[in-house]
Amino acid sequence: MTNPATSASQVGEPNTLLIDINANDIAPELLVSAVLQRISQYNTRSGDPAHCAQSAATIEYHLHTLSELPTLAPVLRATCQQLSEQWALVAERAAPSQPRSASTFIARLISGSRPD
Repeated sequence: MTNPATSASQVGEPNTLLIDINANDIAPELLVSAVLQRISQYNTRSGDPAHCAQSAATIEYHLHTLSELPTLAPVLRATCQQLSEQWALVAERAAPSQPRSASTFIARLISGSRPD
């Protein structure tokens, strides 16, 4: 799983709510707080697809991390796992689509145009 902070600069503003989850002394409560803040901001930025994609990826990342914390109660870990899977789908849908080379080839074939 990749850290969404690496693509935060592409969105245009720093990712202020991303916590370094690789640090050993991060309290689970801080991760829960960060992900809840992100979720509450997700709808407020729904007009900007780049922010939606970044926020959804960050939410999914934090939830996935929480689901793997051995110190978290089992019911919370299971809930975070389920929510992580749901947010992964949201992040996938919010991400900009990339044209596939096969679909481009088929489109060129149908239209009869040739590349230069």
